[in-house]
Amino acid sequence: MATIETTDLFRPINQAELDLIEQSGWKKFPPRLPEQPIFYPVMNEEYAIQISRDWNVSAYGVGYVTKFAVQTEYLKKFKVENVGGHIHNELWVPAEDLEEFNTKIVGLIEVTKTFRKEENL
Repeated sequence: MATIETTDLFRPINQAELDLIEQSGWKKFPPRLPEQPIFYPVMNEEYAIQISRDWNVSAYGVGYVTKFAVQTEYLKKFKVENVGGHIHNELWVPAEDLEEFNTKIVGLIEVTKTFRKEENL
């Protein structure tokens, strides 16, 4: 039996998104909202922590970092976009491709870090 090669990705999320991921059995990300045309997982945990801690906590009072594995071959269809410094690499997955993207997740989505407003005072 062949082993599927995977790539670990990270995604900073808020409580509402976490609740929807949990409802899916930790298997998929929820559909994007109409004003969110792109789903952007990031390529390293350091960048996901930065977004979650610095932006999501300010905006939502809590931020989570998730980690998940995706079939490497599938990811080749997306260009890695750098949006700042050397750690700021992310994939831009069109919202209409998210359902297919979710089917390429191997295993479960896991929370690796949690940040709360009171922890950052």
